Amino acid sequence: MNVITFNANGIRSARDKGFFDWLASQDADVVCIQETKAQEHQLTDAVFCPQGYHCFYNDAEKKGYSGTAIYTRQKPEKVHTTVGWEPMDNEGRWLQVDFPGLSVVSMYVPSGSASEERQARKLVFIEDLYQHLAALRRKRREFIICADWNMCHKEIDLKNWKGNLKNSGFTQEERAWLDRVYSELGYIDSFRLVNQQPDQYTWWSQRGQARAKNVGWRLDYQMITPGLEKAVKRAAIYTGERFSDHAPQIMEYDLQACGL
Repeated sequence: MNVITFNANGIRSARDKGFFDWLASQDADVVCIQETKAQEHQLTDAVFCPQGYHCFYNDAEKKGYSGTAIYTRQKPEKVHTTVGWEPMDNEGRWLQVDFPGLSVVSMYVPSGSASEERQARKLVFIEDLYQHLAALRRKRREFIICADWNMCHKEIDLKNWKGNLKNSGFTQEERAWLDRVYSELGYIDSFRLVNQQPDQYTWWSQRGQARAKNVGWRLDYQMITPGLEKAVKRAAIYTGERFSDHAPQIMEYDLQACGL
């Protein structure tokens, strides 16, 4: 199973930059998109439901903001658009599709870089998220959580880590939160199972030629439950074209290797 996660920073903008043309050339079974920045009724172009996929959107109540989407070749047994707490639900930040024994999630964690107030809200958000991730671990199914996590875990995950120790996305609190998710809850960063190389980034500032110089952050990744560890086969980041300030991150899973 090939799974793509991508923060579009506006799905209509990503369309105009060729994202859907590229997607048509990919052998993706599930595509998770974050920051759609559109209401579904605005997406009248057929390109927004690619041929051969079942397409689901979860919009934010606020127009032009946040939002998630999932395209899947296999029809899911169930689709979840809420988790029971704000602002996850009213900002369309969680979208989950269930298959037999496996769920795939598209999630968008808020940024805290705009102000101290936004960072404080982000820290509350991830504590609520921790409790939700803990609850998922009690379910009898495996999870692939595709997200713009808006935070990095290790120094290898961003170029200028020394200069960002006090900045949103790499604060001590956020890194400690990821430590807890991995060590206490048992989730796994699937990308690092098969790619331990430096300079592997999925987001670049639009200032100072950051992308051209590859001064980036690895903010987009697929977190998996332990039962999928043996299924991870390949990881890639597509940087050949620029569809957004983020790049698509691709994982290949052999589900038969873990009995799915």
